[in-house]
Amino acid sequence: MKELLRSTDPTIIAFASALLEGEDIACFQMDVNMSILEGGIGIFPRRLMVRTDDLDAAQRVMHDNEIPLGL
Repeated sequence: MKELLRSTDPTIIAFASALLEGEDIACFQMDVNMSILEGGIGIFPRRLMVRTDDLDAAQRVMHDNEIPLGL
C-alpha cells in the first residue's frame, strides 16, 4: 500500500474516501484512533492509503477534484 493523502482534517479524508470508493478504488484510513493518544485535539494527521497498482488512478481522482496531496 502507498500513502495517497495525509491530513488533519477528517472531512477531507472522508470526502477523498468517498470519491475513491465511487471510482472502485479500494482505500484504507490509517491513524484514525490516534485521537486517543492526542486527547482529541486533532494534531496528528490521518493517512489515506491505496494499493500500489491504484496509486496513479487515485492521484488523478484527487487532482480532478482539487484535493491537494501535499506529499
